[in-house]
Amino acid sequence: MQSKNIITVDLGGTKILSAMLGENNSIIESVKQETNANKGADAIVKDIADSVSELLKLTKKKETDIKSICLGVPGTVNPFTGMIGFAPNLNIKDYNIKNTLQKYFDIPVLIENDVNIAALGIAKFEFNGKAKNMLVVFVGTGIGGGLIFEGKLYRGSSFYAGEIGHIKVDKNGKLNFDEESSTFEKQASRTAVVESIISDIKDGKESSLKKFVLANKKIKSKALANAVKEDDKLTIKHLSRSCKIIGSVLGSITTLLNIDTIVLGGGVIEAMGEWMIPKIQESFYSTVLPEPGKEVRIVETKLGDDAPLYGGYLLTEEFLD
Repeated sequence: MQSKNIITVDLGGTKILSAMLGENNSIIESVKQETNANKGADAIVKDIADSVSELLKLTKKKETDIKSICLGVPGTVNPFTGMIGFAPNLNIKDYNIKNTLQKYFDIPVLIENDVNIAALGIAKFEFNGKAKNMLVVFVGTGIGGGLIFEGKLYRGSSFYAGEIGHIKVDKNGKLNFDEESSTFEKQASRTAVVESIISDIKDGKESSLKKFVLANKKIKSKALANAVKEDDKLTIKHLSRSCKIIGSVLGSITTLLNIDTIVLGGGVIEAMGEWMIPKIQESFYSTVLPEPGKEVRIVETKLGDDAPLYGGYLLTEEFLD
């Protein structure tokens, strides 16, 4: 009998989360490690392979027990050829990650954009296919999007659909295509928020996050959330600006696409979605046209980091069943 077990790997800008899933839609075991984005593509693949091997060891499974290895990548990917076009947060360009990872295992390797695979998991396991036209947005190291149209994943003509993080916007999140405008993720991602906070601290502004800057430690989503709880004015200022930009961009996209559901996820939302989403909604409704806007649900994913893991089931079904 063919195995129902799959392994899904969520490759992020800061972490590699790998999990083995069973036939009853359950996570059997998972392992997490830091992403060493500066080591190069081959070294990153070696780390992924090591995490898969660790899962096999922990679960005492053989390669023949696993139906597929599904890899979500934060960048533009061709799921048919396995080629990464560009993954900026990993410094990878024009690289066939599928073929490289396949050298380590006899298990079929499947790849997809990380938010696309998360969107598959969310559409199936959170909404049971009832969200007809949905946008999934993950806010973390960067900002990525996945589109579900008429219940199916939309990849676009050259697999770039959903790359909302690279939309050019001004400092208020309004679409702006002049030479000096920035991108959505450079204005509103966790990376952008943290860089702004650090810059202000170095300019003499006070913040509870100053200890991280002095110790040269990374400021992650949990630290930002703690700063908000402590009523840190500087952190609240920059996160509020991020929320305003996110809401504005999502409002413009909804006016264009007339979607019915927006699902937010990623490390920042998972850490403080309850605080951020009302602010995002306020900006959203001040931007979107009233008619398409009144039909939209804006919610936080209940699956959190597990969304792309569950998406592996759907990717396997599409390419192997």
